[in-house]
This record gives sequence, structure tokens and C-alpha cells, in this order.
Amino acid sequence: MPVSKIVLDHQKLAEILKQKRTGPTGGGRVVFTNGCFDLLHVGHVRYLKEAREQGDLLVVALNTDASVQKLKGPSRPVQHELDRAEIMAALECVDYVTLFGSDPSEGDTPLKLIELLAPDVLVKGGDWPPEKIIGSTFVLGHGGQVKSLAFQPGRSTSSIIEKIKS
Repeated sequence: MPVSKIVLDHQKLAEILKQKRTGPTGGGRVVFTNGCFDLLHVGHVRYLKEAREQGDLLVVALNTDASVQKLKGPSRPVQHELDRAEIMAALECVDYVTLFGSDPSEGDTPLKLIELLAPDVLVKGGDWPPEKIIGSTFVLGHGGQVKSLAFQPGRSTSSIIEKIKS
């Protein structure tokens, strides 16, 4: 039976990735990205496809609802975290989805998760310079790559929400 693409438990995801890297096919290059991905739009889809092209497996870590509220304000997220996870998992380019930001010992950033999963490639959108990407020091320190992918101008959840409001 195949493992679900939605893996809420970080330890379980780490085990799965270890098996993928050391299994019979071996060498699975893990790409990691994170974000709110509240209202999925074409900018997200293009970004996630490009992220997946950087390796063999794409892990997407989604901010929990509480984490999104801290970042974006009390009216966000628009969609519940489990709905966002299911939508993300439905994308062909995404291999695994997990949540972060609910464990007080981990804080509001994905740093502890990045350290646990030790991705080979860490990516964020073009509005993030590589040196500002959370986890970049760790990933670079173990021989990985950090990339800031093309930003899709005019494509944002905030702009969609504003258009709906007006």
C-alpha cells in the first residue's frame, strides 16, 4: 500500500525520506519548500513545478493555521490547514506534504523540520534572497543547495483576496 502524500508527523516523513534515499533505487535528491499556500494560484503551481525540477522528490511544508494568522493577520488563512494540505497533495509535482508551526518547541519557522529532513535542495520564491531563506546555513553546511526561484509578478493570494473584496 502506498504511503499517503500527506504526512503530518515529521518523524514519519524523515523515515520515509531516509528509505527513499537509501532504498533499492537510492539517490533520491530531496527538495524542500515551505509556505502558507492559502489560495492556490498559477504562481504557486509554476513555482512548485520549478521546485520539483530541482530534484527527485518535493516536500512542501505548510504553515499551520495558527502560524498563518501570526504572519498574515486574523482574517487568514482563508482555507483550513488540512484542506490546504489535501489540495497541495493533489498536485502531481508534489511528493509529500507536512505541516509546521504548531509545536511550541519548533517555533514558527521550519528550521527544526529542515534540520530533521536534511534536504539536498532548499527553495523559496524569488522575493527571498538565498541568504535570507530560513535553513540556508544548515543546508549549505551539509553540502546542499539553496535556490531562490523565479517570482511570478502579479500573482499572489493577497491580490486575489483584494480583488474578491472589491
